[in-house]
Amino acid sequence: MLAGFAAAPAALVAACTGGSDGSPGGPGSGISTVRITVTPSDGTRNADFGEGVTVTAAHGRLTSVQVTDDDGSQVAGAFSAGSTRWTSTGALGLSTRYSVAVGAVDGLMLPAESNTTFTTRAPDHTFVGFFTPEHGSTSGVGMPVSINFTTGITHRRAVQRAVTVVADPPVEVVGHWFDDTRLDFRPEHYWVPGTRITLRLRLKGVAGAKGVYGVQSKDVHFTIGRSQVSVVDLATGQMTVNRDGRTTETYAVTGGAPDHTSWAGRMVISEQFLQTRMSSRTVGLGGEYDIADVPHAQRLTTSGTFIHGNYWSPPPVFGRDNVSHGCIGLQDSEGAADPTTPAARFYQSSMVGDVVEVLNSGDRTVAPDNGLNGWNLTWAEWRAGSAL
Repeated sequence: MLAGFAAAPAALVAACTGGSDGSPGGPGSGISTVRITVTPSDGTRNADFGEGVTVTAAHGRLTSVQVTDDDGSQVAGAFSAGSTRWTSTGALGLSTRYSVAVGAVDGLMLPAESNTTFTTRAPDHTFVGFFTPEHGSTSGVGMPVSINFTTGITHRRAVQRAVTVVADPPVEVVGHWFDDTRLDFRPEHYWVPGTRITLRLRLKGVAGAKGVYGVQSKDVHFTIGRSQVSVVDLATGQMTVNRDGRTTETYAVTGGAPDHTSWAGRMVISEQFLQTRMSSRTVGLGGEYDIADVPHAQRLTTSGTFIHGNYWSPPPVFGRDNVSHGCIGLQDSEGAADPTTPAARFYQSSMVGDVVEVLNSGDRTVAPDNGLNGWNLTWAEWRAGSAL
């Protein structure tokens, strides 16, 4: 191999490359007549990673091609009929140095070799995907894998192919595009408790739109905890908490008043706050309320629906009247200091990814992209949103 002759004079290297640099060869000369051409050419510093690698052999055929980055990872490729051409099929990385080692023979089976290097350029425009849930977290059975991209994705098929979600134990997981910046994944039914899930992002070098390339290549692992699905019936003012197939608690609640009805449907807890400020101005309701210390608040929608503690309404309201501006309220104490209140107990028993289903609210079903609420789509509707 050439590597064993790194200090050899230039004439010897030219002979070993078998005419790939234009050196003479022919029958009886003992020098291979095959001409090897590698694109990108040797020493290229700003190769277009989107163009890939091609290797051709004139007056002969290729016997081996290896394209390897500095970490030792090889780029996949395929030979043409007759092995006169090799074309990469795997994606090249961004700002990555590659070595290309080629073997070939001419019609008399005289061998030739070529060893070249090139470096891909950095893209002018890039994108990343911000994902939920976090690496290493434990979530409830309703938690989808949700990815929000920093730029509009027009090449949805290519991007979705570069993102996979794998479950252990195995279950079919399908991606659904809500718009050009959001891609969620879920199975047909809620996750089985204890499922271990891996999100594989292989976006590095993938074109999300014209001239815009991904930069991520990483794995994200999270686990599904126990099953908790709570059903709120606003006709009766009761919430039933079901844990691992059995009813563990029943709470009296209040929901949206007739002029501010609560969303119906299945909603997933996406955030938890021991105390948080809630202002009607942030949800387009003017100055109707501004409460600085709403206790035990758990977000159900992006638009501002929570299930939270309520210390300002009299106790008889809960289980009898719907008086809120759309949130689900449980009896609580000011300051979130009493761990025995219904709101505190429900908060302590909950985790991000748990499901809260609201019935008989007098309003329509929540939009599936308003929060992590894709479970309100049928499986057929969900699959129809996949780009694959």
